[in-house]
Amino acid sequence: MRWVKKAIGYWCDDIMGEKYLGKGIGVGVLDTGIVMHPDLRGRMRDFKDFTRNGQRTCYDDSGHGTHVAGILAGDGRASREIYSGIAPDAELFVGKVLDHCGNGNVEDVLKGIQWMLSLKTEKNLKIVNISVGAQPDLEEEQKQKFLDAVDEMWDAGLVVIVSAGNYGPSEGTVAVPGNSRKVITVGVPDSFQHNGYSGKFRKKPDYSGRGPTRECIMKPDVFAPGTGIVSCNSRFSGKGEPFYVMKSGTSMATPVVSGAIACLLSKCPDMTNVEVKLRLRETCIKYPGTEAGWGLLNVEKLMNA
Repeated sequence: MRWVKKAIGYWCDDIMGEKYLGKGIGVGVLDTGIVMHPDLRGRMRDFKDFTRNGQRTCYDDSGHGTHVAGILAGDGRASREIYSGIAPDAELFVGKVLDHCGNGNVEDVLKGIQWMLSLKTEKNLKIVNISVGAQPDLEEEQKQKFLDAVDEMWDAGLVVIVSAGNYGPSEGTVAVPGNSRKVITVGVPDSFQHNGYSGKFRKKPDYSGRGPTRECIMKPDVFAPGTGIVSCNSRFSGKGEPFYVMKSGTSMATPVVSGAIACLLSKCPDMTNVEVKLRLRETCIKYPGTEAGWGLLNVEKLMNA
């Protein structure tokens, strides 16, 4: 995660001084669930399973959700902070809406979204991270339901951050609900290279979904590193399985942005979601491979604008 933080200008005064690391900011994560990884202890506030299992205790039979949560809010204690997340003081509310293969149905996701709406007033929820995208062959009616639901969260005042999907690089490949005109959609730069790691990943750097959408809206909005991200391993044991694992995708870039916004809101708690989106747009940096949107996330500019 250190190279990720360097790439997005994370090491600014507000962060180095540990002034604004997401303290008091509730972040919802709709994904495959979460496990009690050492890096996430003390920040989990609530968990609900909306899949058929309906378990009440935290679990993640895929590993995707735990990895996402670690990028967003892990404190890195199992790695001496080498793999700490972007907002290690944020509070997590996790809804399991996908199964062990990362698949799910729209109805389960909609239930999770309704829960997030209830938490806005009950638990001071500010942000919802959705590293989930509908399959291209999903029925149009189901896609519209998904879109309407995320727009409802935005209209309620939540900062909704979603992944662009990994169906790129052709035009018109942003996954639902990333094609919503309201939410903040996150992509991965097409040409991102870093620290000699390129070439070791399963994914080529040009997989990120991109617009324009059917409504001719430019998407993704903002870009962040998402290829070769090391974060919490749901299958950690301390013996056989490591505490961390590498994954790639726009799913990994999305919590980088969510974490940055949690830091911002811990500094400026009265900002509206529209103000957050405008601040992001004003402070992104143009970078090769980000031409489809505003540019690359820059935390220093975001915090100090």
